[in-house]
Amino acid sequence: MNIGVISDTHGFLDPLAVKNLRGTDLIIHAGDIGGNDILEDLKTIARVYAVRGNMDVGRWSNKLPLTRVVDVGETLLYVLHNLNNLDLDPVSSGFHAVISGHLHRPIFEKQNGILYINPGSASQPRHEYSPTIALLSFKSTKASSISVNFVEL
Repeated sequence: MNIGVISDTHGFLDPLAVKNLRGTDLIIHAGDIGGNDILEDLKTIARVYAVRGNMDVGRWSNKLPLTRVVDVGETLLYVLHNLNNLDLDPVSSGFHAVISGHLHRPIFEKQNGILYINPGSASQPRHEYSPTIALLSFKSTKASSISVNFVEL
């Protein structure tokens, strides 16, 4: 199972992001999408699970949840835009990974057995970072088998 993770597109879907997301089994967009057209374009590649970011406003975004659970086999992923708004304990809730955006920089770290993944910004990185997305590979359905590859655009 291969999952593409993208965030903070802010209305611009980089052709290199599209190229690198091709072949994924599903795509997670961790918010600040910038328009429904971005989601529609991503849906031509794979199934999309998206959450609303703080910059996603308007009628198109009202249908998007603030948080989302994505079940990948025996692995549960919790998705939200801003990690500061995490409203549960991932360990006691049975999650294996938390995926977020908002910071505009790539992060992959493990705390208390939970993976925290931020793909960085696909269109507006901050500081010295390049635009990035993340590609997650699952060697099995166990959380310990998740590997992350950040792709610079």
